[in-house]
Amino acid sequence: MTVSTGVRVEDLLRELAPRVLGALVRRYGHFDAAEDAVQEALIAAALQWPKEGIPDSPRGWLITVASRRMTNQLRSEQARRRREDTAATQIPLDQYLAPAPDVARDADSDDTLILLFLCCHPALTPASQIALTLRAVGGLTTEAIARAFLVPEATMAQRISRAKQRIKASGIPFRMPPEKERADRLHAVLHVLYLIFNEGYTATSGAALQRTELSGEAIRLARFVHRLLPDNGEVAGLLALMLLTDARRPARTGSDGAPIPLAEQDRSRWNRDAIAEGTALITDALARTGIGPYRLQAAIAAVHDESAHADETDWPQILALYQLLERLTDNPMVTLNHAVAEAMVRGPQAGLALLDTVDADDRMAQHHRLDAVRGHLLEMAGENDAAIALYRTAARRTTSLPERRHLEARAARLAVDDR
Repeated sequence: MTVSTGVRVEDLLRELAPRVLGALVRRYGHFDAAEDAVQEALIAAALQWPKEGIPDSPRGWLITVASRRMTNQLRSEQARRRREDTAATQIPLDQYLAPAPDVARDADSDDTLILLFLCCHPALTPASQIALTLRAVGGLTTEAIARAFLVPEATMAQRISRAKQRIKASGIPFRMPPEKERADRLHAVLHVLYLIFNEGYTATSGAALQRTELSGEAIRLARFVHRLLPDNGEVAGLLALMLLTDARRPARTGSDGAPIPLAEQDRSRWNRDAIAEGTALITDALARTGIGPYRLQAAIAAVHDESAHADETDWPQILALYQLLERLTDNPMVTLNHAVAEAMVRGPQAGLALLDTVDADDRMAQHHRLDAVRGHLLEMAGENDAAIALYRTAARRTTSLPERRHLEARAARLAVDDR
């Protein structure tokens, strides 16, 4: 054992958890049992390492301990089955009790990427993909995930358990998907990380606008995928998008937690280091062949972040990027943002006309953002009574308390201004 210097055990364990789990699943199979064994090893390390020091090979230590736990579990399971006189149908135990994986194996990183592919398998629902990714790859406890998504811990535990059972029942192998499937599976991974980030940056419900534990975890995982796939432009684009967006976090809420619109934020509070890193990433990604939605969104975020003041924003460039993005993705939220850019360049009536195209989209039915954006554009057009009504409708429809208060305040301010 060696005593750690400047290394937080908790951070180290979160980094190692998916690598250890990937190694065990690759060697033994049994995703569910491997996950339980790794959790036991992590608990043992959390109790032992702060007192005795971090071992020279922390990953090897965890794999060894988890392998012992899993071996004991499998032996116990086979003994139980023998007692039930089913031993004749068993897979030989020797297949399970192979030596622990070689801790120096170069497939370490591949194991974690395969684990991400497994957690984001299309056989799972998006909610299950998110939960399982945060649990198995992110290393978050079930309690922490439940708290972030404002559901009871028992509900989240059932969701994760069902996801693992679905993987087991489907017989999904622990290996890289075939080449022809890899792009689609990577797209699913990036989409899950994107959803995790968005929920952290603007929570869909609850008393807080932001859940930094989720946005921070999404950035950490995106960094990891970027290290594994440094030449993939969309991976770089997603990481850049997260960094450029999260850079505004210090300025996007007031002291009371109320949202501050982008145009009203104190940009001196933005994180310039994150902006510089994100800008460098997207500049390099755009130089690669091809284009994709994450790169375009990151490019839009970079244009916003490069403007020292809101009135210096290059809206024509943002509009052109949204027009291109809308050709690549069928997403009504993109159309909402496109409408704002259209209004900033060509006037509010042009933006309102574009909003009319999403009224019939079932995905936007009863969605508060459509009402909020239309209210904003009507306010720009001087139609305050209509804007007030839409702000109030949007406030009733949102499940986010900060957004509700913000929309109600905008309606109240307009009502006062009209007197």
